[in-house]
Amino acid sequence: MESPTGNLAGDPAPARAGQPASKAGLRRATRRVMVGGVPVGDGAPISVQTMTKTKTSDVDGTVAQIIQAAEAGCDIVRVTVNDKEAAEAMHMIVARSPIPVVADIHFNHIFALKAIEANVAKVRLNPGNIGSRDRIQQVLNAARDKGIPIRIGVNSGSLEEDILTKHGYPTAEALYESAMRHVEICDSFGFKDIVISVKSTDVRLMIEAYRLVAERTDIPLHIGVTEAGPTRSGTIKSAVGIGALLSEGIGDTVRVSLTDDPVKEVEVGKEILRSLGLATRNVELIACPTCGRLEVDLFGIMRELEQRLAGIKKPVKIAVLGCVVNGPGEASEADIGLAAGKGVAILYRKGEVIRRVKESEIVDVIVEEVNNFKP
Repeated sequence: MESPTGNLAGDPAPARAGQPASKAGLRRATRRVMVGGVPVGDGAPISVQTMTKTKTSDVDGTVAQIIQAAEAGCDIVRVTVNDKEAAEAMHMIVARSPIPVVADIHFNHIFALKAIEANVAKVRLNPGNIGSRDRIQQVLNAARDKGIPIRIGVNSGSLEEDILTKHGYPTAEALYESAMRHVEICDSFGFKDIVISVKSTDVRLMIEAYRLVAERTDIPLHIGVTEAGPTRSGTIKSAVGIGALLSEGIGDTVRVSLTDDPVKEVEVGKEILRSLGLATRNVELIACPTCGRLEVDLFGIMRELEQRLAGIKKPVKIAVLGCVVNGPGEASEADIGLAAGKGVAILYRKGEVIRRVKESEIVDVIVEEVNNFKP
């Protein structure tokens, strides 16, 4: 069960700030950062992010993509601000977005100032990369005045040259050192409203780097595997990396980076959270992997069920099993279950046998049961 704070079952006491969550509790304790109206850290529910893939100067296209992501369950959306036209579009995008907008800035402090002026909810910016201390101070002061946090985003592919020279190649310590360099710059100006990410395409490296930051700081963490790749392989990499950290209580907001539509990123992110009991469960479909005992068209049944149940938000677990060996037991453990044999199935509702169902009726019967289901 999910607790009101988003912790795993049992809602144990959080770890002390800077102490490894895996050794002191199921959710690492951090300071809290507000991204618009979305709390990040300090026990708040873990939020799901994505990034628009339109040209930011295309305001209508960008807003349409944000709305689609929000409808899929996205909590926070990031938008690149990479040129003058993008910077000028931010006012309109922020005004029309149903969820908090994060400005993604690299190297240009003017774009950061324009994004802050446009009332973005957060700025993704590494302070050490925008030039002189005067420029850094301008950005941090402007963000402080509006209560806008900064995400320090370190990637293994863009580490500073001196840090790479020191460590020889990207390591967890190198990622940590780079992140702390930018944190110290913020600290020197008294700016504490920070989120950190230390991403890599290497899943093991990413996990190790986040563990270091989690052990040594109380700063909220935005976690993800950067440039994870196409949908299939990227989903697997993201589930392994993000899931491993979340299972240790590490991570306050997540983004799945796929070469795909933002909606798909959100769907995968939500599913990772649901698999660990960290998000409200909607329709959950369970099916056997199939074997030679299969005597119904389970592949076709599951494809049709996915399509017909896609828009339903009820927290209901559905199990469809294709044989008589494990089927009855597993079907009876779901809210709605079917154990199928030769062209027929037994319908279970909350563990009780209801009736026999013909194979041709299975999809219609399950949809009807879901529509009538009372959580």
